[in-house]
Amino acid sequence: MSTEPRHLILNLLLGAAQRRLSAREAVAACALFGIRENSVRVTLARLSAAGLVEAIDRGEYRLGPAAARLADEVAAWRGAERRVREWNGAWIAVHVGELGRSDRAALRARDRALGMLGLRELDRGLFLRPDNLAGGVAAARKRLLKLGLGHGAAVFVARDFDAARERRAVALWNGRALTHAYRETRAQLEDWLARAGSLSLEHAARESYVLGNAAIRQLVFDPLLPAPLVDVQARRDFVDAVLRFDAAGHAIWNRFLRDGPARRASTRARPASDPGRAPPRASRPAPVATLETAT
Repeated sequence: MSTEPRHLILNLLLGAAQRRLSAREAVAACALFGIRENSVRVTLARLSAAGLVEAIDRGEYRLGPAAARLADEVAAWRGAERRVREWNGAWIAVHVGELGRSDRAALRARDRALGMLGLRELDRGLFLRPDNLAGGVAAARKRLLKLGLGHGAAVFVARDFDAARERRAVALWNGRALTHAYRETRAQLEDWLARAGSLSLEHAARESYVLGNAAIRQLVFDPLLPAPLVDVQARRDFVDAVLRFDAAGHAIWNRFLRDGPARRASTRARPASDPGRAPPRASRPAPVATLETAT
């Protein structure tokens, strides 16, 4: 699957300590995926014009206001299990019936907000999710508005549905498929970690980005359902595997970007794991994250 320079650059910035990225680092990272330097610089210019990145020093960038407003929400995947509580059977409900549908940008933001909090449509204009998020409906309302839901939407707690609607509500998510995906992705990440030391640095950097980006995107959009709708322990094990993979990805990408284009030729045969190397500087980015939702 091809990697778009737009998404790669945004992900580099999201994964960077202090969220700073030099043009040189962007060029080196994109070269791993066959993206030419000219395309990288054109992409940086377009992202800057769109407000998604902004220049802070000569040849150095950070997330712009159009992306920064989502960056903290996306980066919160690490604390996924701290964002849930016991479920008492009630539902968080959102009614969007009064919101317009002609503004396509507003509609995309609304759909993204509902999706990132795991809400599904029960009846026309009425979206639900279990009321098991930490902070309850007030915290959910705040997050939804921050993500672009629209101030005209009603966000409230619903309970005591009739039996037919309750059955339909529970069936809005395929809990069996979610649980299977937790286990499958966890196994894939753990298998990669077991063999990562035998890979060249470039190979390890490229694969860790692709696998890590997909796994974290899976977490960002996970509905964080309670038991018995999903196997909660399988999700916790999955989150733990992603955290370990993320740490490994940071180490690999820190080393890759530290070595730079001029030194990479001498490290092609060196395995990705090298205890003898000096630790990477904290300012280097490690793009095992996803900001595709911001674009």
